[in-house]
Amino acid sequence: MALYLKEHLTFDRAEMMVESVKEGDTDLKTLFMKGIFIQGGVKNANERVYPIQEIESAVDTLNEQIQEGNSVLGEVDHPDDLKINLDRVSHMITKMWMDGPNGYGKLKILPTPMGDLVKTMLESGVKLGVSSRGSGNVDDMNGKVSDFEIVTVDIVAQPSAPNAYPKAIYEGMMNMRHGHKLLDIAKDARGDKKVEKYLKEEVMRLIKDLKIK
Repeated sequence: MALYLKEHLTFDRAEMMVESVKEGDTDLKTLFMKGIFIQGGVKNANERVYPIQEIESAVDTLNEQIQEGNSVLGEVDHPDDLKINLDRVSHMITKMWMDGPNGYGKLKILPTPMGDLVKTMLESGVKLGVSSRGSGNVDDMNGKVSDFEIVTVDIVAQPSAPNAYPKAIYEGMMNMRHGHKLLDIAKDARGDKKVEKYLKEEVMRLIKDLKIK
């Protein structure tokens, strides 16, 4: 049975670039993130090695899905399975390609509640990483992955941050009055649009106060 595989890459390690594209004659801008989505040929932090040919095959398969008109959607943070949760969708992958041993990609930030959150954070200077989500088999002896398939690539906070929150934001929250309760409320508030809106406004206010660069 294939395993659920996810691999984190920080903003810097993914060589991530954020692009802003103006939409026609309007003042609206669409943000794109472009960089390494998955590394090949090296043992990663999870003690796994993705052979280059496995990544090439997975990239080709995902591109075929896109070319056939299928939307490859991604979320903010990782769910516990391979299912795409529409209420957590923040972006769609527009293309992937190989460059050396690594699988590169480009994703488009969507005008969804989670997409707006990501957009605001990126525009405020927060460095967000990416994390591939897929399936495959892993050799217990050498950690090599086989039969690898990419389901999507999610947007995540820097791996070093507690509970997947960017470090500066996390520390800022902890220094706020009742800040520790805010994180607990955030976890329990999923699906409550009014509470999510309030929490978003509070986090954005905190980011502004922190003046993250």
